[in-house]
Amino acid sequence: QVQPVESGGGPVEAGGSLRLSCEASGYRYSPNCMGWFRQAPGKEREGVGSIDSAGVETYADSVKGRFTISKDNTKNTLYLQMSSLKSEDTAMYYCAVDPPGGLPNNNCKLAYLVEFGISGQGTQVTVSS
Repeated sequence: QVQPVESGGGPVEAGGSLRLSCEASGYRYSPNCMGWFRQAPGKEREGVGSIDSAGVETYADSVKGRFTISKDNTKNTLYLQMSSLKSEDTAMYYCAVDPPGGLPNNNCKLAYLVEFGISGQGTQVTVSS
């Protein structure tokens, strides 16, 4: 399976901003759902946000108003703009794409994307307070 490639992570001070990128190309199908999830040490994966083929965005309550997902279809690239970062945002961030055949019921639900999506190697975001 072709894995997306994340980039853009790094250290940032609390209150700062960071933009993550995800290059997702080489798929033989047009992904209906793309998004981001994160995982902090000792914690479970947490869906961050997703965007479907119609452009509908969904966010976790913990990041609403601070994070924005966008995509550039011409570059097959997904972005995650993160602002007002907090120490609790520190985690490895993964980009995920729905698999061939799509997610259950073709529903671009964060939980489905986290469980069934094709993800990359991740990019580390570390927020210092």
